[in-house]
Amino acid sequence: MAEFDVIIIGAGVVGSAVARELSRYAVHAAVLEKELDVACGNSSRNTGMLHAGFTYKPGTLKAECAVEGNQEFDQVAKELEIPFRRTGKVVVGFNDHDMENLLKFKAVGEKNGVRGMQIIDKTELNRLDSSAGGEFAMYVPDSGILDPMQYTIALAENACQNGVEFFFDSKVTAIERTKDEYLVKTTKGEFSAKWVVNCAGMYAPEISEMLGYPNYPTKGFKGEYFILDKKAGKHLNIPVYPAPNDKGGFSTHATPTIDGNVLVGPDSYVTEGREDYAVTKEHLDGLIEDGQKMFKHMKREYFIRNFAGIRWKRYDPETGEILDFLLEADEEKPNTVNLVGIESPGITCALPLARRAVKIVAEREHLAANPDFNPCRKGIRKYIEMSTEEKKQAIAENPDYGEVVCRCENVSRAEILQAIHNPLGVHTVTGIKNRTRATMGRCQGGYCETRITKMIEEELGIKPEEVRYSKNGGYMFTGKVREDV
Repeated sequence: MAEFDVIIIGAGVVGSAVARELSRYAVHAAVLEKELDVACGNSSRNTGMLHAGFTYKPGTLKAECAVEGNQEFDQVAKELEIPFRRTGKVVVGFNDHDMENLLKFKAVGEKNGVRGMQIIDKTELNRLDSSAGGEFAMYVPDSGILDPMQYTIALAENACQNGVEFFFDSKVTAIERTKDEYLVKTTKGEFSAKWVVNCAGMYAPEISEMLGYPNYPTKGFKGEYFILDKKAGKHLNIPVYPAPNDKGGFSTHATPTIDGNVLVGPDSYVTEGREDYAVTKEHLDGLIEDGQKMFKHMKREYFIRNFAGIRWKRYDPETGEILDFLLEADEEKPNTVNLVGIESPGITCALPLARRAVKIVAEREHLAANPDFNPCRKGIRKYIEMSTEEKKQAIAENPDYGEVVCRCENVSRAEILQAIHNPLGVHTVTGIKNRTRATMGRCQGGYCETRITKMIEEELGIKPEEVRYSKNGGYMFTGKVREDV
């Protein structure tokens, strides 16, 4: 049985952020994750926005952490070496009611501490982005875009490099409280720890109940998306959102990605399935209609992929009211920190939430600082981002940079090899994809996926039948079509 001081359950963006913040201290910590990599759930199924914090009720944990997380992110991105751009955002309107709501949430944002918001007319909107729909807008300069998968990977890798251990394919099945510690049973064995931090995302209510807290009611708000080709990305400079409804919710929006694509979505409807990520023609057709109102170049010829995400919101079953993020520690459930209902803007709020969770542990245990903690993580150097001279130098130093594996995204063999040998020991095809963008282009892996699979086999010395795409049981191959002659 593996013994630790602290066990974190869940390796989404919040769990990985908690791991990174905990690694600032001299503590033996582990992260248990049921999937084969970090960010396999809703942490990777979202718009990738750094939210400013103008639709959240003043005084709530959600509002406080959104503004805090937004305003620190330039430094965070620099430390973790992840791509980030503070693009700003326009929230557009078409009628008097839209203007009323924009003014309402501008006041909310100002009360929360959001900086620089202003109402702009059609002329100024066109100056910012002529492809944006709307007759007027609220301009929010502090909003930004990032890659949520790269961010979660970077948090986890930084935590790992500072001493936190990650255990994948380790679904928690039971938790027992002994006299001085917790026994955590998983599909891959048993672990013990003095402290347990619940960051299980969509499964947080079940883990909450295992720890002795309530199985808090949550409701899944599912949203579907289109990913548009980079040819569409050339027409969109800034995220374009519709005016929020009276409760602060948004319908379909258009957002440029940090890598040059465009995301159109999400819509919103209730689902009961924890991992109901299927997409439907009905909702995708709705995205096309609504998306064209936000982005004038929403055309079928640009569609390359679609996906869905789910925001699991905590709510009051008597009134139906959506509740704030929950971060709690209860003396009757000693040495536990419980996080439930962490949905949008969870990416923006991850580190602020992590600091609050870790502070509880650090103060009660009087933890000493980790003298070797390094907040900086080195990312994979990307061929596509190099100048011509930098490419020549990189190839001279490492000839593998001279072989392009993914033509659509210009990903070199050197990058694939670095991804295969990542600090977390992740070896799925999707794991390589999320670290390099290989297979994310127009052909969606039609050219490079088999080459990547072959590289995984050769580098790890495994059989083709052992290579998995993303999940446990999701094998790329089950056997040969024909025997070798």
